[in-house]
This record gives sequence, structure tokens and C-alpha cells, in this order.
Amino acid sequence: MTRTADLPGLKNRYLIESAQTDGRFSLIEHRIPPRTLAAPMHTHEREDEYSYVLSGRMGAQIGDDVVEAGPGELVVKPRGIPHAFWNAADEETVLLELISPGEFGEYFADLAPHLSGEGPPDFAKLAEIQQRYALTMDFESIGPLVEQHGLEPR
Repeated sequence: MTRTADLPGLKNRYLIESAQTDGRFSLIEHRIPPRTLAAPMHTHEREDEYSYVLSGRMGAQIGDDVVEAGPGELVVKPRGIPHAFWNAADEETVLLELISPGEFGEYFADLAPHLSGEGPPDFAKLAEIQQRYALTMDFESIGPLVEQHGLEPR
């Protein structure tokens, strides 16, 4: 059975886990509901990410550039460059996310239990998880991204 790790705005299914590739990469299927911000602006210190769109349309901001990609298109999100991604369409977007090196793939599994309960999450625990993965999140970017791209707050 394939492992999953669902977040409120991003459903995740592990296709190839980091342990299967000696840490070289992981491959995760992301499903983004309609009109949803999958991730606010954030920066990876150690990983590059490659999003290959299978269906729907993915929007992304990479540094100062905003791009949109449809089926068969690839979006590169290099380490060290702040980026965000979303689905501004009315249908679900499905993409394959290649993460290299692959350890960051475990971030979704580590984060999911802390976002699935009732009430607000333990922000100190979320910060600890982000620090473990050398990930910097810009939560201030959520409002502007939602407004600029016609997304629904979640």
C-alpha cells in the first residue's frame, strides 16, 4: 500500500521514498484542491524541487517570477530561491514532485499529524519540524498570495 501524508491544502502520496534511492531523491504525487494555496513563500536550503503537472493548472512564484503550468509542463524550484505554489483553477491539480536530495519528502509525513486535529496547531512544534528540514516559511505571504491569485482561504 502506498503511504500518504495529507495536509489541509495538499494531499500527498509517496511514489518513491528517499530510502529507496539511498537519499538521492523522492517522488511524491501532490493533489491540490481547486482555488487552494498549497504552500506559501518558503525557501529550502538543501533541496531542489521539480513539479511535473499531470492535470489541472499549477501556479507558482519563484523568486520574483510568477509562472503557470499545465499538463506536460515542468516547474523548477531551486534550493535557496523563495517559492510558493497553488491551484487557481476550478478543478483539482495533480502533479509529480521530484525532490532532490530526497530526505525532504519526509517533511509532509512529519507535518501532517500536527495539522489534522481540531483547533490551532502547535506552532512551536511546526517551527521545530521546519528547522529540522532547513526550511524557512514566510507566513506573511499567505494573505497577498490568496488575494492576488483568487484563492480561497483555508
